[in-house]
Amino acid sequence: MNQSTLERSRELAARYETYRGLPPLAGLGTMIDAVAPGLSVEESVRRLKVAHYALKRLHQIFLARLTAEPVYELKMAFSLHAHYCAEHVAALRARVGEMREPPLGLDVVPQPALALIFDEILAAPTTSELLLGLYEFAVPALLATVERHYAAAHLLAEQTTRRVLKFARIEIEEMLTYGRAAISALVSTDDRAAAQPALALLSAAAAALGGFDGTGQAPLPARLRSVQPFRYDGVPQRDERFADPYNMGVNAEVFLYDPAQPAEGKVLMMFYKRLREIDVPEMMASILVETTGKPWGYYRDMTRQLWDEARHAMMGEIGFASLGIDWSRYVRVNFTWSLGLNSQLTPKERHAVLYFIEQGLMPRTGKRHEWEVALQSANPLAATFQDYDWADEVLHARVGRDWYVSDMSSPQEAVAYGDRCWNKVLLDWGAWKRSGQTTHANWWPGLYTEYCQQNGRQPDAAALAYHTTYETVRADLKDLSASG
Repeated sequence: MNQSTLERSRELAARYETYRGLPPLAGLGTMIDAVAPGLSVEESVRRLKVAHYALKRLHQIFLARLTAEPVYELKMAFSLHAHYCAEHVAALRARVGEMREPPLGLDVVPQPALALIFDEILAAPTTSELLLGLYEFAVPALLATVERHYAAAHLLAEQTTRRVLKFARIEIEEMLTYGRAAISALVSTDDRAAAQPALALLSAAAAALGGFDGTGQAPLPARLRSVQPFRYDGVPQRDERFADPYNMGVNAEVFLYDPAQPAEGKVLMMFYKRLREIDVPEMMASILVETTGKPWGYYRDMTRQLWDEARHAMMGEIGFASLGIDWSRYVRVNFTWSLGLNSQLTPKERHAVLYFIEQGLMPRTGKRHEWEVALQSANPLAATFQDYDWADEVLHARVGRDWYVSDMSSPQEAVAYGDRCWNKVLLDWGAWKRSGQTTHANWWPGLYTEYCQQNGRQPDAAALAYHTTYETVRADLKDLSASG
């Protein structure tokens, strides 16, 4: 439709009247806008595939960089942003499947320039350069692609596409808002200067393409950061607030299941347990990065669980904040579980351990017990957190059945295999102490005393004297000394 024809159509459409002036087209837009033809199915699918590829690669980058990223807040943000990407990848895949018969071509790289761009961001040597590549380049470019597609798609013929893009746009904008704040807080002038060669390469690659959704074929710049293929680093890193990350001197589970211990003290211990769940995203990221060839439903469900575990960690953070307690001063959050699993087990074995632990959380002595303790403590925030923590575990058990148990000979073997895999992990309590990496100090009395002082409580003598460690008792209360 040429411009003069379009203008004539709009003039005629302007005369159209609905019944008693009701909004036309179910409120989607005006008749004047609706007479523009929009995109062809072929062009709309092409653009959807570009956004799909960009979201899939962003998902990969967030997970691949999560474990080795020291800053706790960035780990949490990467968990959320990976979850957003996984959900929108699934939505775009479904929409393309509605518009074209198989094969859909969703695993084909739309343009070599796009592959180069995301390879370079993935291989960024520093957190600062990674943040700039993600949130000053890739995410804004993706947002612009989605917005252009939304504007060009016919408001009625492509309402389903526009709806998918509308919800994607909301969460991409949220990612961008966070990323800009992170850059402002963490990226110095010197950091930005050091990243300029890499950022210039990204801009040159995008120019060769003509934008993310372009079709340009100009020569690409030479690789810079990605000359050597990216190698995933599964060793967890923590920022300076996580002092003593090898400390296994306070066994939270033994305290929690001891009926003689006070409920208020158990809430403190549960806040610690929640915050300690930072190691689950660190471990699950390794499963997702190192497991290839699965249906997208696997990556979507597992990333949702990873994000849930990050939420749980932040519940602990909020819990301590609500009590006015500086957790970094009084609590020693270790990374020994994620370190052990990532460095000693295969991805399937890690998933087996995760499923085994989840099964132990489902009986009455698991998440229900923690919720009941929170109710008994008269701490409404703790009760809310444990209520939803319990609900999340129901979903996680289903994810385990769908993607782990389904590959095993029976549910019983799935549980037994997880126990055997966990037994394989060597957490060398004594070696860490002998090497000076930790003294396994008992930090609990200091935390408990601080809480009692702030709240005018007299410390319970038994709680104050608590000193059981993880040296001989595993988190599921299994006696390690007896098991050899």
